Order: sequence, then structure tokens, then C-alpha cells
Amino acid sequence: MIHRILEENIRPLLDGNKAIIIMGARQVGKSTLLKQLLGENKDVLWLNGDDIDIQNLFREMSSTRMRALLGNNKYLVIDEAQRIPDIGLRIKLVTDQIPNVQVVATGSSSFDLASKVNEPLTGRKREFKMFPMTFKEMAAHTSLLDELRMIPHRLVYGYYPEAVYNPGDEKNILKELSDSYLYKDILSLDNINKPDRLMRLLKALALQIGSQVSYNEIGSMIGLDSKTVERYVDILEKSFIVFRLGSFSRNLRNELKASRKIYFWDLGIRNVVIGNLAQIENRTDTGELWENFAIAERLKQNAYQNSFAQSWFWRTQQQKEIDYIEEENGMINAFEFKWNERKSKNKCPESFSTAYPDAHFKIITPKNIEEFLMI
Repeated sequence: MIHRILEENIRPLLDGNKAIIIMGARQVGKSTLLKQLLGENKDVLWLNGDDIDIQNLFREMSSTRMRALLGNNKYLVIDEAQRIPDIGLRIKLVTDQIPNVQVVATGSSSFDLASKVNEPLTGRKREFKMFPMTFKEMAAHTSLLDELRMIPHRLVYGYYPEAVYNPGDEKNILKELSDSYLYKDILSLDNINKPDRLMRLLKALALQIGSQVSYNEIGSMIGLDSKTVERYVDILEKSFIVFRLGSFSRNLRNELKASRKIYFWDLGIRNVVIGNLAQIENRTDTGELWENFAIAERLKQNAYQNSFAQSWFWRTQQQKEIDYIEEENGMINAFEFKWNERKSKNKCPESFSTAYPDAHFKIITPKNIEEFLMI
């Protein structure tokens, strides 16, 4: 079993007085993580919010009924908790009125779950985000050298656990995962009025990783107004499929101030969305995949380490650009990502170095990626 970094963050909180909320896409390993954390403990009540009878059970839940349901169990685990109406109030009932019971809830949509637990559980919860496997986790499981050799494979098939555990069957797994996850958790939302347009939007975003995204341009291509595009992107982000990077701007008048780039949390999902699972040597988008890979892996590590680092890209109206900017504790670090190290020139744009003389600049290639990701 591959050890997940998040286990180290959650284990010390078990048997505490706050609910533990774990949010992440389906099939990233949330339930497996909980089974590892709770081990062979028999004092666990496992419930699944996808089940209609569980949803109905919670509709009229009182503290007396909850005590009877829990019996002698010390742990209450609720998978896909966002499916249960008023789940935040139900968890609050346990944390407030039933002492010595640890509640752990998982959800595959922060769009739903966060809105249902934030207000009722203010001060009563600890939230975590869980992602597909990471470069660091895989390097610890095998070796750094082995995982470095696997990078071309990861750029195509990604890090979803089932794809990692079943080499040779990645295409079928990713197709099934993409279809069942996307349609079940996103297209079923009440506020998605044009699911065909959403899928076209997702494909358009997949084809633009590494590029600035204009909501107006994408909207005109797929037949949606810019506000609807922005709302759909927000849903895709809160469903842990994509994430946005804004533009960094402090000193220069010609810096782009309201632009954004959109990347995928997992490249296997991205590639299956566009129907391209060709190997790296047969692709024309390797540079974009490398950039997406490095940034997504860095953000996963930052999240697991509870880092306060802020992330952007940088570009001017004169097309001078840096792929990734990170600022933490007043220190600015700038990174360029180059798949082919022979084509990389270790030179920072003069306009950036002049405007931010204390910033550090580095080129990241497959030859030194561990320096960027093994943090």
C-alpha cells in the first residue's frame, strides 16, 4: 500500500473534539486513507451519503436517534457527505451532544460540502484536501530514481490510484473514471443547465493548459456568455478537476493584472477529455504537459504542508512571461519549466529582474525536478 502524506496530518487529530472533513475528487483514495487510519478498529460506523436510505435516515435525525445509531462506536465515518441534506447541522449535533465520538466526513465536491458545513461547524472542524497520488509519495514508495524514470508515463496517465495500481490498463480505467465521475458529480448539479456546453468547455480548457484563458473567447466558441463560463469554471474547480492561477502584478504598468491560466489536477483526466493518450514521443503538447505536471505537483505539496505560499504566473503586454511565481514570507521565487533542458536558457526576463531584484529565478527540467517537488 502506498503511504499517503495526508495520513501524517490527520492521525494526530483523531480522538479530538473537532470533526475532520476531507474533500477531494472521487477515487483519489479518501476511503482507503480512512481505512488505513482506523485500521482494524471495530468501533467505527461507516455510512455512505450516496445511499438513499442513509440520506433519508439523516433527514429526521435527533440526538437520541443518533446515539442509538452509534451504539458503542467511537468513530462515525460519512463518505460522500455532501449528498446528505443539512449535513453540517447533523455533524454539529454529534460534536456538540455526543462526546467521545470522532466524526470524519468526506466529500467529492467542495461546491456542495463546504457550503453545508462551513457555517454550522465554525470552530468545530478541521478541513483537508486530498489529491491523486503525488510525485513525492511515489518516490517514497519505490525510489526517486524509479519515479523520475516514470515521469513520461505520468504525463500521459496521471496519478489516480487505480491507474497507478493497474499498469497496462490505464486507458480503460481513465475512460471509466472520467465518464462516471464527471457525469455523476458535476452534470447532476441543479444549476448546470447546458451539460453539453460544459463538456465542450472542459475540452476547450484542456486544450489551453499553459495559455492565458479568456472567458469571452471560450464563450464565443462554445455558445455561452462569459459569466456562465466563469461560473462553470468555478464549479469545475470546486469539483477538483481544474485549478486557476492568477497573474502576478506589483510594480510594472504593463504587467497583466486580471488574467488567468487554468490547469488540471490530473493529466490522465486531461488527456482522456481530449481523447489523446499517445505516448510522449508522439505528442506535440509535451511542454504544456510538463508545465501542468510541475505546477500541480507543487501545489499538492504546498497543500499537504499547510504552506501559506501564494501562487501566480507573470506576463507583460510585451509577451515577457514566467510560468510560475511563488511568494512566501516576503520571498519571491520564479520558475520556468522546460521539458528539453538543451533548449533552456537560465536567464530571467530583464524586466522582471529589474522590477523584483530580490526574487530568485530557476529553470526546472526533468534533470532537477526533485529540487522543486521534494519539499
